[in-house]
Amino acid sequence: MQQGQPFLKKYINVFLGLGSNVGKREVNIRLALQYINQQIGKVAKQSSLYETQPWGKTDQDPFYNMVVMANTTMDPRDLLKAIDSIEKEMGREKKEKWGPRIIDIDILLYGKRIVRDKGLEVPHPELQDRMFVLVPLMEIAGELEHPVLHKTIEDLYADCKDPSDVVMLER
Repeated sequence: MQQGQPFLKKYINVFLGLGSNVGKREVNIRLALQYINQQIGKVAKQSSLYETQPWGKTDQDPFYNMVVMANTTMDPRDLLKAIDSIEKEMGREKKEKWGPRIIDIDILLYGKRIVRDKGLEVPHPELQDRMFVLVPLMEIAGELEHPVLHKTIEDLYADCKDPSDVVMLER
């Protein structure tokens, strides 16, 4: 590197799904956004906030969901550690699969990378099956192509069999 030339970090656009169905759901989502900005990277795009039916385990309160695109320099494993730290800081306790939670943050997409590692799969393996993810993701990145399925988010939405209601709360 030449003297006087700044070191340039490579930023990756990462798409994160946020959800909450415990306590003050909107407050939880907004707090998670602050943590993401501080600990992961600048939130460059964010969807509207949506109220959605629980998925997987349906006998619980409805969720508030949102998708954000953040610019990060973290590798996928460090990103997952940062997300786990944020969830823990906010009081999340992992008791049961798909159970109620104060906050849930999922890595949906990490640029165009495909990661298959112990405890980490990117793109999220169930992204294409969940309306509560596809609707807000389509709002901010409908033309984006899924790096494994080679379909746009809009096409995945059109093909999705999930009958769940996804209701926009704000624009």
